[in-house]
Amino acid sequence: MKSIKMMALACATAITLTSCSENDNDVVVEVKSKILFTSNNSDGNVNMYDVTTMNNVSKTSLTTTTTAADGIYYNSSENTVVQASRSTFGLEGYTNVTISGLSSNVNIGITGSLDMKSPRELAVNGNLYVVADNADADGNTTTNDGKLFIYTKTGNNFTLRNTITTDIKLWGITFKGNDLYAIADTTGDLAVYSNFLSNTATTMLSATKTITIEGIVRTHGLTYDASSDTMVLTDIGEASNGQDDGGFQIINNFTSKFNSTTNGGTLALAEQIRVAGANTLLGNPVDVAFDNETNTVFIAEAGNGGGRIVAFNNISSGGNVSPSYNADLAAASAVYLHKE
Repeated sequence: MKSIKMMALACATAITLTSCSENDNDVVVEVKSKILFTSNNSDGNVNMYDVTTMNNVSKTSLTTTTTAADGIYYNSSENTVVQASRSTFGLEGYTNVTISGLSSNVNIGITGSLDMKSPRELAVNGNLYVVADNADADGNTTTNDGKLFIYTKTGNNFTLRNTITTDIKLWGITFKGNDLYAIADTTGDLAVYSNFLSNTATTMLSATKTITIEGIVRTHGLTYDASSDTMVLTDIGEASNGQDDGGFQIINNFTSKFNSTTNGGTLALAEQIRVAGANTLLGNPVDVAFDNETNTVFIAEAGNGGGRIVAFNNISSGGNVSPSYNADLAAASAVYLHKE
């Protein structure tokens, strides 16, 4: 049996353990660190929320030189945060980031060309970084289009590999394997570009398949969790109402439901879980992240109260539920959940 002195030392130093015991047969469970990275269009800084324990959330901030940003990603192997800057219109990588440290100023350590006009969501597959740009692509505002910028990260540089022009308006994008899923802005539609990264030329590309998600007025954010086969999409409702008509929908067993819905068909609301209503504080939910281990949905809410980060873990039955976590963040624009 361990001595009391040794046990005290172990409990004081092993901060990643849930508990310590004097019984050698007890199993000590390691707690994963969970950090929610967020972007915003108010000051462009990166806020990092430690959501390992939801009843004891702490926040640190990285002060950046950009003034507005959207899509965000954290590369744990390189300790690098990447944002799509809406003030410089390029990708910016902040290096030597310590996620368990204090708030600090950061400099841009990874740079690239400034090609975009209105960057939104960022999706990463290996060393390829894809940004959805929702600016008008052809000069005709009556047509539906957008651009996907594909950058290759090599060392401290982002190099534009090619640009894909789409025939849908863009906002949220996410990878499912090598397939890129994208929302069709101003609609409730979800599109997929199969084996997307095999398209290496600068060209126009139509979606492989598009379906309508019943119940959504206008979708913006989406995320896919491969371990649970769950897709979550946000609904901003009417663009004129940024306060209380938003929500999100959860699609469990997503692969089979998407595959069984015909191209141009509708995935029924009965096959989804919808969270919406005044209690949710959702008016303009623009991005989403999902933790399958705790069944928690994290939302970047851009409208309600000027902007918030909210989380929901009471979602199994859907409905007009209140967030389990709520923090003000002016003009919140993107979220990315890192677990280790």
